[in-house]
Amino acid sequence: MKKKFKILFSLLTVFLAIFVIASILVGIYAPKIVEDQIQQNLKVKASLGKISLGLPFTITLEKLEIGSLASIRKVTFSPNLIGLLFGKVVIHGLTITDPVIYLERSSSGKLNLPVLEQKGKAPAIYLTSLKVRDAKIIFTDRLVSTPGYQVIVDKLNISVAKVSLPITSLATNFSLSARLSNPAGKPFGNIAFSGWLDFLAKDMDAKLEVKDLDVTNFAPYYGNLISSKKVLSARLNFDSTFKAKNNALQIITDLNLSNLVYEKTEEQQVSLDLAKNALDLFTDSDGNLHLVFNINTQLDNPGLSQEKLKSIILKAAMKNLSSQSPEQIVDKVANIINKYKDFGKELKDIFGK
Repeated sequence: MKKKFKILFSLLTVFLAIFVIASILVGIYAPKIVEDQIQQNLKVKASLGKISLGLPFTITLEKLEIGSLASIRKVTFSPNLIGLLFGKVVIHGLTITDPVIYLERSSSGKLNLPVLEQKGKAPAIYLTSLKVRDAKIIFTDRLVSTPGYQVIVDKLNISVAKVSLPITSLATNFSLSARLSNPAGKPFGNIAFSGWLDFLAKDMDAKLEVKDLDVTNFAPYYGNLISSKKVLSARLNFDSTFKAKNNALQIITDLNLSNLVYEKTEEQQVSLDLAKNALDLFTDSDGNLHLVFNINTQLDNPGLSQEKLKSIILKAAMKNLSSQSPEQIVDKVANIINKYKDFGKELKDIFGK
């Protein structure tokens, strides 16, 4: 027993000595190697503050700067040594902490994402789990605005991992939460998305929630989808369930649009009030627009044009209108006609249609 203990102690001592030497060598030479690899493959300047090894075998990168694209406070992961022997890169527990990403779209519509230059056949990479903690994305769009229209996604947290049971399943659990802010740092909405996805089988079950989103912050993108008039305020809350089986994806959305405020000028006062009152036909007694609608598409090709989305929302609005009692509709229309009866034929034509 004493002899076995000595052998075990000797092996442990040798292992610790090798680990200490490896840690020193990694700390001295690895940062330069990583910087060179990033610069060669992405063609951007890179800097790395520190690389360290931890037990049982964890690699930590600190203060990573990738050109003007990103800065990351810390990256940790554990490579599988057995996988490396077979030419496969298996990474466990990849965690990215406090990354800040600067995305920019030029006036020509090109994103500032570098193109990875791959020389020769790359080894297969398998990622068993991913966590992103307190990320921040600053998106500047010079296509919709020459000075640059900016939206900030902060407090972004992501978790992706294979489901534990059943063992044979290829499905992946995921969760995402984030806050949206304007350039001044004022929050204007929250997003949460979670569920599971099996992309090989093309099955999915997930839920997307958007809370207290001031949609006027996206005015350059939605155009006149809400109104042909300028909207000063519109609060959006909705949740969507995503259910897919054999690539057939159904998205069921429960949407509520409230706090609608339009820009008012003397010249536009009448038409703006008319647009508001016309919209009131579809709203509830509190002035909120509540719609429930379904979108049927494909999981691997969920393309949805603005025109198709408008059509789906219009059908939901008409269904909402049809659910009201005839007395409610008559009262609303009569109120609008009485309010604007002095505006003659144009108004009659609108309600006649």
